[in-house]
Amino acid sequence: MDRLDDPELWTKLDSISDSALWGVRQHLKRKLAFYMRERVRDRWTVGGFHPVQVVSSGVLINPYALTIGFARRFATYKRASLILRDVDRLLELVNRPNKPVQIIFAGKAHPADDPGKQLIQQVYRAVKRAETGGRIVFLEDYDMNLARYLVQGVDVWMNTPRRPYEASGTSGMKAAINGALNFSVLDGWWREAYNGKNGWAIGEDKEYESSDAQDVEDAESLYNTLENEIIPLFYDRNSKEYSHVWIVRIKESMKTNIPQFSTRRMVKEYVEKFYTKALR
Repeated sequence: MDRLDDPELWTKLDSISDSALWGVRQHLKRKLAFYMRERVRDRWTVGGFHPVQVVSSGVLINPYALTIGFARRFATYKRASLILRDVDRLLELVNRPNKPVQIIFAGKAHPADDPGKQLIQQVYRAVKRAETGGRIVFLEDYDMNLARYLVQGVDVWMNTPRRPYEASGTSGMKAAINGALNFSVLDGWWREAYNGKNGWAIGEDKEYESSDAQDVEDAESLYNTLENEIIPLFYDRNSKEYSHVWIVRIKESMKTNIPQFSTRRMVKEYVEKFYTKALR
């Protein structure tokens, strides 16, 4: 803990074997899957829980499939439904034989934010479709405990804000610390953190003529990156049943993000650059 912000310390990640790191990641995914099933069980025993709600709450989640997380406040600028822009294309991706993809949505809208509530309804309608095979999930009652399981257990943390409105995006930092790879628009913290090897970018770092134009290009970028980079890389398995290149990306993500995006580093810089100088 005393060296959390020391980049030299995190280079030691390279000495950890791929199999050991992969084993931890799989353990965390199994914990997430178990937790989701127990939440469903608790609600089912109370009663009044429709079978469609059971499936859409993650009871069919496979802890060994590529799992993408999207969990945050459902404000319209965060574009939770961007990945649903072409549902048929999405269904083709999540239901690929031998290379399935799972997407877990979670979050709440502000009580006064009616457009945000409508966004949740739009996502939930897509989740309930039988064609998803239970691979697209919406988790209700989002809280800090559920967030903890999600940032630990997913393989990819997806963030799709409309530039330039993202203030920071701290959930992505938490996911990176736990070995999840970020897949985000180049805005907020990810604009600073992304180096081309520690995750993936959605869209380009540029200004658009309109919000609609940005949505169209970002959605196309999202689908193309998923289809041509993320899914093939995750399932490019060696004889030990893991992807070496995927683990290289995990280590790169942790090495570059943990020392830089921590409260310890932030407070230390305030003390060194401002507080002690002010005292003098």
